[in-house]
Amino acid sequence: MNIFRRLFNIGKAEAHSAIDKMEDPIKLTEQGIRDMKKDLDKSLEALAQVKAMAIRANNDKEQYTSKAEDYQNKAMLILKKAQNGDLDMAEADRLAKEALIKKEEATNHITRTTEEAERFNKSVAQLEKNVSEIKSNISKWENELKTLKARVKVSNATKNLNKQMAEIDSSSTVSMLERMKEKVQQEEALAEAYGDIANESKSIDEELDAIVDTTEASAMSDLEKLKKQLGMDNKDKEV
Repeated sequence: MNIFRRLFNIGKAEAHSAIDKMEDPIKLTEQGIRDMKKDLDKSLEALAQVKAMAIRANNDKEQYTSKAEDYQNKAMLILKKAQNGDLDMAEADRLAKEALIKKEEATNHITRTTEEAERFNKSVAQLEKNVSEIKSNISKWENELKTLKARVKVSNATKNLNKQMAEIDSSSTVSMLERMKEKVQQEEALAEAYGDIANESKSIDEELDAIVDTTEASAMSDLEKLKKQLGMDNKDKEV
């Protein structure tokens, strides 16, 4: 069937060329399944029509068989009536002959309808086989499509991940890390420098305070002022 050839040609050069042109294999498979379902509908319609003709042929065969038997019986009854004296022998012969002619015609129809029924029955068997094969292939390809979709998802995820990894420039990454390292080292050195400056300022103040006790000098000055207010300064000097 054409649909099978189209699907199986996926593995041939034409299909490879289509895939190389970035045609989506999932869409190709889905289209193939849709085509198979259309063929299935057509096969089912043809099967129904041929079955109807086979049924019609079988029914005709039974009717003609019944008629042949009926004409045979009528010819025998007519002859019996003539034998019994109930019917003129010449008339009986004429009527019996006509009945036998009708019987022969019915017999010929039996032969014809029998051949037709056999032919139609063979066609029905072949169409049923085709329908079964199409259904089996549809089921197979639908399962293949599910597997293909799952594989595509995995491959796309893997491809995207690999693409991201590939787009990462190792040299630029190393350069960026080196700049970050240099920046951190610079900040650390700057912090250390500020610490040294703070320590230097503190050390000078401590050295100055060690030489000149401003607190004691201030207290002595205040003491002198207080004594002066109390008049104790002159007395001390006189003594």
